[in-house]
Amino acid sequence: MLKRKPELILIDLDGTLVDTVPDLAKAADAMMVDLGMTPRGEQAVRAWIGNGVPKLVKRTLANSLDGEPNPDLFARAEVIFLKHYAEDVCTLSRPYPGVLEGLDWMAEAGFAVGCITNKPEQFTMPILDKLGMTERFAVIVCGDTLPVKKPDPGQLFYAADQLKMLPDHCLMVGDSQNDVQAARAAGFMVACVPYGYNHGEDIHLSEPDAVIESLLHVRDIIPEH
Repeated sequence: MLKRKPELILIDLDGTLVDTVPDLAKAADAMMVDLGMTPRGEQAVRAWIGNGVPKLVKRTLANSLDGEPNPDLFARAEVIFLKHYAEDVCTLSRPYPGVLEGLDWMAEAGFAVGCITNKPEQFTMPILDKLGMTERFAVIVCGDTLPVKKPDPGQLFYAADQLKMLPDHCLMVGDSQNDVQAARAAGFMVACVPYGYNHGEDIHLSEPDAVIESLLHVRDIIPEH
């Protein structure tokens, strides 16, 4: 149970609202084919995402979470990846179970709701638009909205300020250590889902205020007052 009832609920995109891995993996594999290299497949990409496109491209090229490929190869590869992903950003991506129901409940309960993501706007908005989520959010902060992104708390402060909310009356819902760190630094409450992109690490180890099975289960951790 949270220590107080929030007025604003901010929700991460990749790994929390939407499983975007299938389309990311498709773009990564197309990139590898264009480079004459071996595609890595969706299972490998699933373990590598969560820190932005440059990191994903580097990890795909190196076939390693901590890999650092040749800089020239990386520069060429990133351009190719971005082209493929922009052309087909939301064909296979889908909301996780309980997401739409959870968003419906938040709206009915009168919460202000926002989306906070490190994904650039050119990819974020087509996904939210295609999945019918855009209008559900009072504020959307993307990875290039500000000079900083999670785990820096700047995006969270910005969203709260846009809606005239105090940080200690806000809840961040995410799937990764980045989300927990950003929320703590901003003075937000934080809840996490266990199914997202956290490089295989149990999200309990990041010590959020609550771990919930799905977005719909936010209702189970909010006190009445």
